[in-house]
Amino acid sequence: MQNPYGIPFNFGALPPESSSWDASHIVVVPVPYDLTTTYTSGTRNGPRAIVEASAHLELFDDELQKDISHIGIHTLEMVEQTTVGPKEMIDRVTGLVDQITGAGKLPVLLGGEHSITLGAVTSVLKKYPDCAVIQFDAHADLRESYQDSRYNHACVARRIHEVCPLTQVGIRSLSSGEHAFMADSDIATYYARDIQHDTAWVDDCIKGLPEHIYITFDLDALDPSIMPSVGTPEPGGLGWYESLAVLKKLAQNRRIVGFDIVELCPQAGNPAPDFLAAKLLYRLAGYATLK
Repeated sequence: MQNPYGIPFNFGALPPESSSWDASHIVVVPVPYDLTTTYTSGTRNGPRAIVEASAHLELFDDELQKDISHIGIHTLEMVEQTTVGPKEMIDRVTGLVDQITGAGKLPVLLGGEHSITLGAVTSVLKKYPDCAVIQFDAHADLRESYQDSRYNHACVARRIHEVCPLTQVGIRSLSSGEHAFMADSDIATYYARDIQHDTAWVDDCIKGLPEHIYITFDLDALDPSIMPSVGTPEPGGLGWYESLAVLKKLAQNRRIVGFDIVELCPQAGNPAPDFLAAKLLYRLAGYATLK
């Protein structure tokens, strides 16, 4: 597959001979799905926008002082969508990630709406049953059900919490029901308002984590001033360097066994958020191979 500019549909525009399945440690899974979005639709266009923006990345990373692509990054074809419902899509993602983890590779999902994360987590837990999930997000996503579905994107953290430990970072929007649920749960939640001027929280967060972690990064965790292209923006989010510092420290102290970047809703005429998402994936891929 190629994009409209004739560039191969590979993350980073890497040539096929250096981004094959066999030669790669990381496998990018584009999941263009947004059936349950509830405010601004269009996250189904996120994966393509990120991969196309990644063609303009400098492959030499200034912070890590290396070409991260040398670890091998393979990009799958777009996952075929379904209108049956989110659970069907989640199951499709689980099957794909089973193949990736079974081959000893690191799965990286590109959304698409946040509901797809459950598919990857379900798969990763088969190989790493001690795994915990770190959720970077503006929203708690802890509803029991929303719009008649337990698999709505607003319920993804609730479903994850049912199968493994969950830590939330950057939360600044939730319902009264979610607040009550959190008060009676063992979920570690670091609200955006509490971590803006505090660095000690990161060590506290890491201290409670097992060896293996899966990171799900909803782009609305970031402040809209740098990430306006999301379906449900919230003011007061995380900054770029602040986010990278947390992600790097997590990678240095725990083993990342998979991650995703979800909820990009591209805006015509504003490619900067698409490029930010691509840069975030590339940097996080580098962090994930630090250990």
